[in-house]
Amino acid sequence: MKKYIKITIASILSFGMMSPVFGGNPQRAGSAGATELLINPWARSAGWSGANSASVTGVEAQFLNIAGTAFTDGTELVFSYTNWFADADIGISAFGFSQRVGDDGALSVAIMSMSFGDIEITTTEQPEGGLGTYSPQFINIGLGYAKRFTENIYGGVNIKLVSESLPDLTASGMCFDAGVQYVTGAERQIKFGIAIKNVGPTMAFDGDGLAFRITASNQNGSFPYTVQQRTQGFELPSLMNIGASYDFNMTDMRLTVAGNFTSNSFTKDQITLGAEWAMKEMLMIRAAYAYEDGIGSATESTTIFSGFTGGASFEVPLNGEGDSRFAIDYSYRHSSIGGINSIGAAIRF
Repeated sequence: MKKYIKITIASILSFGMMSPVFGGNPQRAGSAGATELLINPWARSAGWSGANSASVTGVEAQFLNIAGTAFTDGTELVFSYTNWFADADIGISAFGFSQRVGDDGALSVAIMSMSFGDIEITTTEQPEGGLGTYSPQFINIGLGYAKRFTENIYGGVNIKLVSESLPDLTASGMCFDAGVQYVTGAERQIKFGIAIKNVGPTMAFDGDGLAFRITASNQNGSFPYTVQQRTQGFELPSLMNIGASYDFNMTDMRLTVAGNFTSNSFTKDQITLGAEWAMKEMLMIRAAYAYEDGIGSATESTTIFSGFTGGASFEVPLNGEGDSRFAIDYSYRHSSIGGINSIGAAIRF
Protein backbone atom coordinates (compact mmCIF):
# COMPACT_ATOMS: atom_id res chain seq x y z
CA MET A 1 0.00 0.00 0.00
CA LYS A 2 2.81 2.40 0.91
CA LYS A 3 4.47 1.71 -2.42
CA TYR A 4 1.35 2.76 -4.36
CA ILE A 5 0.90 5.90 -2.25
CA LYS A 6 4.49 6.93 -2.95
CA ILE A 7 4.09 6.28 -6.67
CA THR A 8 0.93 8.39 -6.71
CA ILE A 9 2.55 11.29 -4.87
CA ALA A 10 5.59 11.14 -7.14
CA SER A 11 3.35 11.26 -10.20
CA ILE A 12 1.46 14.28 -8.87
CA LEU A 13 4.69 16.10 -8.10
CA SER A 14 6.13 15.26 -11.51
CA PHE A 15 3.02 16.63 -13.23
CA GLY A 16 3.14 19.72 -11.05
CA MET A 17 6.78 20.38 -11.92
CA MET A 18 5.81 20.50 -15.60
CA SER A 19 3.10 23.12 -15.02
CA PRO A 20 5.48 26.10 -15.45
CA VAL A 21 5.57 25.17 -19.14
CA PHE A 22 1.95 26.24 -19.48
CA GLY A 23 2.45 29.50 -17.51
CA GLY A 24 -0.17 31.60 -15.82
CA ASN A 25 -3.11 33.38 -17.36
CA PRO A 26 -2.52 37.14 -17.00
CA GLN A 27 -5.18 37.86 -19.66
CA ARG A 28 -7.80 36.83 -17.09
CA ALA A 29 -6.38 39.08 -14.35
CA GLY A 30 -9.16 40.97 -12.62
CA SER A 31 -11.92 38.62 -13.78
CA ALA A 32 -11.95 36.52 -10.59
CA GLY A 33 -13.75 37.53 -7.44
CA ALA A 34 -13.25 36.81 -3.72
CA THR A 35 -9.56 37.70 -4.12
CA GLU A 36 -9.27 37.98 -0.35
CA LEU A 37 -8.72 34.22 -0.58
CA LEU A 38 -5.23 35.06 -1.88
CA ILE A 39 -4.27 37.10 1.21
CA ASN A 40 -2.22 35.28 3.82
CA PRO A 41 -3.52 36.57 7.17
CA TRP A 42 -0.92 34.76 9.33
CA ALA A 43 2.07 36.73 10.57
CA ARG A 44 4.63 33.89 10.64
CA SER A 45 4.13 32.38 7.19
CA ALA A 46 3.53 35.81 5.60
CA GLY A 47 7.20 36.55 6.25
CA TRP A 48 8.00 33.59 3.99
CA SER A 49 5.72 34.92 1.21
CA GLY A 50 4.51 31.34 0.75
CA ALA A 51 7.96 29.85 0.04
CA ASN A 52 7.46 27.38 2.90
CA SER A 53 4.42 25.58 1.47
CA ALA A 54 6.28 22.25 1.76
CA SER A 55 7.32 22.72 5.40
CA VAL A 56 4.54 24.81 6.96
CA THR A 57 2.87 23.13 9.94
CA GLY A 58 0.06 23.80 12.37
CA VAL A 59 -2.80 26.26 11.98
CA GLU A 60 -1.00 28.42 9.40
CA ALA A 61 -0.85 25.44 7.05
CA GLN A 62 -4.56 25.99 6.43
CA PHE A 63 -3.62 28.82 4.08
CA LEU A 64 -0.64 27.30 2.21
CA ASN A 65 -0.97 23.51 2.37
CA ILE A 66 -3.62 21.92 4.57
CA ALA A 67 -1.51 18.75 4.90
CA GLY A 68 0.76 20.60 7.33
CA THR A 69 -1.94 20.74 10.01
CA ALA A 70 -1.37 16.98 10.49
CA PHE A 71 1.85 17.87 12.34
CA THR A 72 -0.18 19.31 15.25
CA ASP A 73 1.01 17.50 18.37
CA GLY A 74 -1.71 18.61 20.77
CA THR A 75 -3.62 21.89 20.64
CA GLU A 76 -2.67 25.11 18.87
CA LEU A 77 -4.29 28.55 19.02
CA VAL A 78 -3.13 31.36 16.73
CA PHE A 79 -4.21 35.01 16.56
CA SER A 80 -3.06 37.52 13.96
CA TYR A 81 -3.78 41.08 12.86
CA THR A 82 -2.69 42.78 9.64
CA ASN A 83 -2.81 46.48 8.85
CA TRP A 84 -3.42 46.17 5.10
CA PHE A 85 -1.86 49.19 3.33
CA ALA A 86 -1.51 51.46 6.33
CA ASP A 87 -3.46 54.51 5.11
CA ALA A 88 -6.31 52.51 3.59
CA ASP A 89 -8.02 51.81 6.93
CA ILE A 90 -8.30 48.10 6.09
CA GLY A 91 -7.73 45.59 8.88
CA ILE A 92 -7.44 41.81 8.65
CA SER A 93 -8.07 39.75 11.78
CA ALA A 94 -7.53 36.01 11.91
CA PHE A 95 -8.03 33.28 14.48
CA GLY A 96 -7.11 29.64 14.07
CA PHE A 97 -7.41 26.47 16.09
CA SER A 98 -6.06 23.00 15.48
CA GLN A 99 -6.42 19.86 17.55
CA ARG A 100 -4.84 16.44 17.37
CA VAL A 101 -7.47 13.75 16.75
CA GLY A 102 -6.39 10.19 17.44
CA ASP A 103 -2.86 9.09 16.66
CA ASP A 104 -2.62 10.34 13.09
CA GLY A 105 -5.24 13.03 12.42
CA ALA A 106 -5.82 16.70 13.16
CA LEU A 107 -8.84 18.98 12.89
CA SER A 108 -8.46 22.70 12.25
CA VAL A 109 -10.68 25.76 12.09
CA ALA A 110 -9.62 29.18 10.79
CA ILE A 111 -11.55 32.44 10.57
CA MET A 112 -10.38 35.48 8.63
CA SER A 113 -12.26 38.79 8.71
CA MET A 114 -11.58 41.96 6.71
CA SER A 115 -12.92 45.33 7.85
CA PHE A 116 -12.85 48.45 5.69
CA GLY A 117 -13.74 51.19 8.14
CA ASP A 118 -16.66 53.55 7.63
CA ILE A 119 -17.41 54.56 4.04
CA GLU A 120 -19.59 57.55 3.16
CA ILE A 121 -22.95 56.67 1.58
CA THR A 122 -23.48 58.49 -1.72
CA THR A 123 -26.21 58.44 -4.34
CA THR A 124 -26.66 59.97 -7.80
CA GLU A 125 -28.81 62.64 -6.16
CA GLN A 126 -26.33 63.25 -3.31
CA PRO A 127 -22.85 62.44 -4.65
CA GLU A 128 -21.21 64.34 -1.78
CA GLY A 129 -22.73 62.08 0.85
CA GLY A 130 -24.36 63.25 4.06
CA LEU A 131 -26.50 60.11 4.32
CA GLY A 132 -24.38 58.32 6.88
CA THR A 133 -21.80 55.58 6.49
CA TYR A 134 -21.60 51.84 5.83
CA SER A 135 -18.93 49.20 6.38
CA PRO A 136 -18.36 46.18 4.09
CA GLN A 137 -17.46 42.89 5.74
CA PHE A 138 -15.54 39.96 4.22
CA ILE A 139 -15.34 36.69 6.17
CA ASN A 140 -13.70 33.38 5.29
CA ILE A 141 -14.16 30.30 7.46
CA GLY A 142 -12.12 27.16 6.92
CA LEU A 143 -12.69 23.68 8.34
CA GLY A 144 -9.91 21.23 7.64
CA TYR A 145 -8.84 17.69 8.37
CA ALA A 146 -5.38 16.27 7.78
CA LYS A 147 -3.83 12.89 8.47
CA ARG A 148 -0.50 11.14 8.56
CA PHE A 149 -0.79 8.22 6.13
CA THR A 150 2.76 6.91 6.59
CA GLU A 151 5.89 8.13 8.35
CA ASN A 152 6.65 10.17 5.24
CA ILE A 153 3.30 11.15 3.69
CA TYR A 154 0.76 13.62 5.06
CA GLY A 155 -2.41 14.80 3.36
CA GLY A 156 -5.49 16.87 4.06
CA VAL A 157 -8.62 18.62 2.81
CA ASN A 158 -9.96 22.04 3.75
CA ILE A 159 -13.50 23.31 3.10
CA LYS A 160 -13.94 27.09 3.10
CA LEU A 161 -17.03 29.27 3.36
CA VAL A 162 -16.71 32.68 1.72
CA SER A 163 -18.93 35.67 2.52
CA GLU A 164 -18.84 39.24 1.21
CA SER A 165 -21.50 41.62 2.44
CA LEU A 166 -22.76 45.18 2.29
CA PRO A 167 -25.85 46.41 4.16
CA ASP A 168 -28.08 45.56 1.17
CA LEU A 169 -25.93 43.22 -0.93
CA THR A 170 -24.29 39.87 -0.21
CA ALA A 171 -22.39 37.11 -1.97
CA SER A 172 -21.55 33.76 -0.47
CA GLY A 173 -19.93 30.60 -1.70
CA MET A 174 -17.91 27.53 -0.89
CA CYS A 175 -14.60 26.14 -2.10
CA PHE A 176 -12.04 23.57 -1.03
CA ASP A 177 -8.29 23.05 -0.75
CA ALA A 178 -6.36 19.79 -0.83
CA GLY A 179 -2.70 19.16 -0.19
CA VAL A 180 0.06 16.62 0.35
CA GLN A 181 3.43 16.88 2.09
CA TYR A 182 6.24 14.36 1.79
CA VAL A 183 9.03 14.27 4.40
CA THR A 184 12.23 12.28 3.99
CA GLY A 185 15.94 12.25 4.85
CA ALA A 186 17.93 10.84 7.74
CA GLU A 187 16.90 13.79 9.92
CA ARG A 188 13.60 14.38 8.09
CA GLN A 189 15.23 17.46 6.68
CA ILE A 190 13.90 17.16 3.12
CA LYS A 191 10.31 18.15 2.41
CA PHE A 192 8.15 18.35 -0.69
CA GLY A 193 4.60 19.60 -1.00
CA ILE A 194 1.81 20.16 -3.48
CA ALA A 195 -1.56 21.82 -2.89
CA ILE A 196 -4.53 23.07 -4.87
CA LYS A 197 -6.55 25.96 -3.47
CA ASN A 198 -9.84 27.79 -3.90
CA VAL A 199 -11.53 25.26 -6.15
CA GLY A 200 -15.28 25.73 -6.23
CA PRO A 201 -18.36 26.99 -8.08
CA THR A 202 -18.94 30.60 -9.09
CA MET A 203 -20.32 33.23 -6.72
CA ALA A 204 -22.76 36.07 -7.42
CA PHE A 205 -24.11 39.06 -5.51
CA ASP A 206 -27.77 39.29 -4.56
CA GLY A 207 -29.92 41.49 -2.36
CA ASP A 208 -32.08 44.61 -2.19
CA GLY A 209 -29.19 46.73 -3.43
CA LEU A 210 -29.84 45.38 -6.93
CA ALA A 211 -33.44 46.59 -6.96
CA PHE A 212 -34.75 50.03 -7.85
CA ARG A 213 -38.17 51.61 -8.23
CA ILE A 214 -39.45 53.29 -11.35
CA THR A 215 -42.75 54.76 -12.46
CA ALA A 216 -44.47 53.55 -15.63
CA SER A 217 -47.45 55.05 -17.41
CA ASN A 218 -50.20 53.72 -19.66
CA GLN A 219 -53.68 54.71 -20.69
CA ASN A 220 -54.93 53.97 -17.19
CA GLY A 221 -52.43 56.27 -15.46
CA SER A 222 -49.05 56.03 -13.74
CA PHE A 223 -47.96 53.38 -11.31
CA PRO A 224 -44.65 52.50 -9.55
CA TYR A 225 -43.00 49.11 -9.63
CA THR A 226 -39.72 47.52 -8.56
CA VAL A 227 -37.08 46.25 -10.99
CA GLN A 228 -34.68 43.54 -9.78
CA GLN A 229 -31.36 43.41 -11.61
CA ARG A 230 -29.32 40.27 -12.14
CA THR A 231 -25.57 40.10 -11.63
CA GLN A 232 -22.97 38.10 -13.48
CA GLY A 233 -21.38 35.31 -11.47
CA PHE A 234 -17.64 35.37 -10.90
CA GLU A 235 -15.09 32.59 -10.53
CA LEU A 236 -12.82 32.02 -7.54
CA PRO A 237 -9.04 32.58 -7.77
CA SER A 238 -7.94 28.94 -7.90
CA LEU A 239 -4.24 28.09 -7.88
CA MET A 240 -1.69 25.34 -7.29
CA ASN A 241 1.36 25.45 -5.01
CA ILE A 242 4.39 23.20 -5.53
CA GLY A 243 7.15 23.54 -2.96
CA ALA A 244 10.30 22.05 -1.50
CA SER A 245 12.51 22.82 1.49
CA TYR A 246 15.73 21.62 3.11
CA ASP A 247 16.84 21.97 6.75
CA PHE A 248 20.53 22.45 7.58
CA ASN A 249 20.62 21.32 11.19
CA MET A 250 23.53 22.50 13.35
CA THR A 251 24.20 22.58 17.07
CA ASP A 252 21.53 24.84 18.58
CA MET A 253 20.84 26.30 15.13
CA ARG A 254 18.87 25.56 12.00
CA LEU A 255 18.89 27.09 8.54
CA THR A 256 15.96 26.25 6.27
CA VAL A 257 15.94 27.16 2.59
CA ALA A 258 12.69 26.79 0.67
CA GLY A 259 11.13 27.45 -2.69
CA ASN A 260 7.63 27.45 -4.10
CA PHE A 261 6.04 27.70 -7.53
CA THR A 262 2.50 29.06 -7.71
CA SER A 263 0.43 28.42 -10.81
CA ASN A 264 -2.38 30.98 -10.82
CA SER A 265 -5.55 30.65 -12.87
CA PHE A 266 -6.24 34.38 -13.09
CA THR A 267 -2.89 36.12 -13.01
CA LYS A 268 0.82 35.59 -13.53
CA ASP A 269 2.63 32.61 -12.03
CA GLN A 270 5.08 33.21 -9.20
CA ILE A 271 8.37 31.68 -8.08
CA THR A 272 9.24 32.34 -4.43
CA LEU A 273 12.53 31.66 -2.65
CA GLY A 274 13.06 32.09 1.08
CA ALA A 275 15.20 31.19 4.07
CA GLU A 276 14.79 31.01 7.83
CA TRP A 277 17.50 31.00 10.50
CA ALA A 278 16.59 29.68 13.94
CA MET A 279 18.47 29.69 17.24
CA LYS A 280 17.34 26.90 19.60
CA GLU A 281 13.89 27.17 17.95
CA MET A 282 13.35 30.24 20.12
CA LEU A 283 14.46 33.07 17.86
CA MET A 284 13.62 32.79 14.15
CA ILE A 285 14.40 35.28 11.41
CA ARG A 286 13.14 34.81 7.86
CA ALA A 287 13.14 36.55 4.50
CA ALA A 288 11.82 35.75 1.02
CA TYR A 289 11.40 37.13 -2.47
CA ALA A 290 8.43 36.37 -4.76
CA TYR A 291 9.14 36.85 -8.46
CA GLU A 292 6.67 37.15 -11.30
CA ASP A 293 7.08 38.31 -14.87
CA GLY A 294 7.42 42.08 -15.08
CA ILE A 295 7.73 42.70 -11.35
CA GLY A 296 9.57 45.92 -10.60
CA SER A 297 8.80 47.38 -14.02
CA ALA A 298 6.73 50.55 -14.10
CA THR A 299 5.14 49.49 -17.40
CA GLU A 300 4.88 45.69 -17.14
CA SER A 301 4.20 44.96 -13.47
CA THR A 302 0.65 43.89 -12.61
CA THR A 303 1.17 43.66 -8.85
CA ILE A 304 1.52 46.34 -6.23
CA PHE A 305 4.01 44.21 -4.29
CA SER A 306 7.76 44.49 -4.77
CA GLY A 307 8.32 40.81 -3.93
CA PHE A 308 10.33 41.33 -0.74
CA THR A 309 9.04 40.00 2.58
CA GLY A 310 10.59 39.33 5.96
CA GLY A 311 9.73 38.53 9.52
CA ALA A 312 10.76 37.22 12.89
CA SER A 313 9.38 35.02 15.67
CA PHE A 314 10.21 34.69 19.33
CA GLU A 315 9.02 31.46 20.94
CA VAL A 316 9.51 30.33 24.53
CA PRO A 317 8.52 27.22 26.51
CA LEU A 318 5.83 27.59 29.16
CA ASN A 319 6.88 24.54 31.20
CA GLY A 320 9.98 22.50 31.93
CA GLU A 321 9.12 19.77 29.43
CA GLY A 322 8.85 22.26 26.58
CA ASP A 323 5.61 20.75 25.25
CA SER A 324 3.76 24.02 25.90
CA ARG A 325 5.04 27.07 24.08
CA PHE A 326 4.12 30.69 23.48
CA ALA A 327 5.17 32.64 20.39
CA ILE A 328 5.07 36.19 19.06
CA ASP A 329 5.30 36.56 15.27
CA TYR A 330 5.88 39.56 13.03
CA SER A 331 6.07 39.99 9.25
CA TYR A 332 6.59 42.82 6.79
CA ARG A 333 5.53 42.84 3.13
CA HIS A 334 6.88 45.61 0.93
CA SER A 335 4.76 47.29 -1.72
CA SER A 336 5.00 50.31 -3.98
CA ILE A 337 2.64 52.31 -1.74
CA GLY A 338 4.09 51.33 1.63
CA GLY A 339 4.62 48.34 3.85
CA ILE A 340 2.15 45.83 5.22
CA ASN A 341 2.69 44.83 8.84
CA SER A 342 1.31 41.73 10.52
CA ILE A 343 1.65 40.69 14.14
CA GLY A 344 0.45 37.47 15.72
CA ALA A 345 0.56 35.33 18.82
CA ALA A 346 0.36 31.56 19.20
CA ILE A 347 -0.05 29.11 22.05
CA ARG A 348 0.85 25.46 21.55
CA PHE A 349 0.25 22.85 24.25
